[in-house]
Amino acid sequence: MVSSANTRSPLTFVVHLTVLFLVVMWTIPTAGLFISSIRDKDQLSVSGWWTALSASEQRLVTRIEIPKDQTMENSVYVIRGNVFTQAGDSSVQQFGYSSLKPQAFEAGTKAQMKRGKTLIVQVNGDYVITSPKAFKGRGQRVFYTAEVPPRFTLDNYREVLTSEGLGKSFINSLTVTIPATIIPILMAAFAAYALAWMKFPGRALMVAAVVGLLVVPLQMSLIPLLRSYNVIGEFLGTGSKTYVGIWLAHTAFGLPLAIYLLRNYIAGLPREIIESARVDGASEFDIFRKIILPLSFPALASFSIFQFLWVWNDLLIAMVFLGNNEEQLVLTGRLRELLGSRGGNWEILTASAFITIIVPLCVFIGLQRFLVRGLLSGSVK
Repeated sequence: MVSSANTRSPLTFVVHLTVLFLVVMWTIPTAGLFISSIRDKDQLSVSGWWTALSASEQRLVTRIEIPKDQTMENSVYVIRGNVFTQAGDSSVQQFGYSSLKPQAFEAGTKAQMKRGKTLIVQVNGDYVITSPKAFKGRGQRVFYTAEVPPRFTLDNYREVLTSEGLGKSFINSLTVTIPATIIPILMAAFAAYALAWMKFPGRALMVAAVVGLLVVPLQMSLIPLLRSYNVIGEFLGTGSKTYVGIWLAHTAFGLPLAIYLLRNYIAGLPREIIESARVDGASEFDIFRKIILPLSFPALASFSIFQFLWVWNDLLIAMVFLGNNEEQLVLTGRLRELLGSRGGNWEILTASAFITIIVPLCVFIGLQRFLVRGLLSGSVK
């Protein structure tokens, strides 16, 4: 007889399928972004990433170069060549010599042009253009529709990584992100312990104020904070475009959520441990340093990941408090300038996205190990 403990309820399968569905839904956009980052830019501009393994139809144009020494065959001048710049299995479907009718002729047929010229473009891309007189000018343009096989390249990453100033911007982002992550965590940990376990007048009002600050939009408080900082900077003679300003800004915007999360976590710790420490004569600082911090490491690690990702990917606050100075331009600002104001270079955008997630991914993997360790060491028997 099979034990009932070994049987799984239908709810277990539902939970597993739901988790699998969520994982797939979160993975598909990331996979699509990565595939787009290694595709040929011409194919990326005309088809989606899900068609990366199939041939794509593209409308292209090339200009026939006129050689210095022109040859004659059967009393006409002839130029031969191939419209494709890369070898492959590409095939021409239609072609034309005018931008108004780029698909006027089928591949392999002869097109009669002005002044007695003729043009033939074969399926494999070979073309023959003839003229009763010597060719002059810039050369004839040829429009053609081709079936191009899938192409993958690392040129998109090379263009981003070799751009001027990228290394300096990478260091600037680290200079902004690391202090802007450590400072609010330290301040929030002290404040969360005080609001959770220390009794003093106005504690409830301070908790309500922290909750109220969570609903203040960043855009509404950004300009008043900048003006206040500029006044202080002029008074002290330190200027406004400094790293201290952006550290304080990120600290101010991150503190309410950090205090709220850590306070709720610390308030849920066993009361018996803290009261026993107080009976043994431990001070509030000793309780905080030797008991609260080790038990609260999971919450601290979780918020560290959240704060690091938010600051690392920030562009608005960096542009406001640091500006477009080349010496202080962060990585997101550098990639924005590389992409351009029109945002049409999709290959640069996708490659830049994967370059920017390298550091946050390493931080997440590193803190995840400490997060699990903190959960195990913080268990109460």
